[in-house]
Amino acid sequence: MGQRITFSANGIGCIQAKDGKPNWEQLDKLVAEWQPDGFVVGLPINMDGTPSDMSRRANKFANRLHGRYGKPQYTIDERLTTFEAKQTAKAMGHKGHYKSDPVDALAAQYILESWLEHNPIKQDDD
Repeated sequence: MGQRITFSANGIGCIQAKDGKPNWEQLDKLVAEWQPDGFVVGLPINMDGTPSDMSRRANKFANRLHGRYGKPQYTIDERLTTFEAKQTAKAMGHKGHYKSDPVDALAAQYILESWLEHNPIKQDDD
């Protein structure tokens, strides 16, 4: 979750997925609790800038968010955010067991902060 005034974000956990499908019940609860104005979805683009199979899935997920909740959805290149999150976690003492202690929430925080930084509030949005 993040907000546009301070361009800051915080991870609030991870949504579990099974066979590529998110746990919609879990997501429904978070949306009801936090009442977001929109959704930002990271696009896992290849390092050469081309779309990956996962980026197509991410776009599909973003479209489903819009369809399900009627809120705008935005996508942003997420290249190197997991790497950055791992570096930050390591500096904070993470033992490197990313399967049992993932850094996904921190990577999501970086993705959202990047989007907020590149999409400031316009005067008309006040």
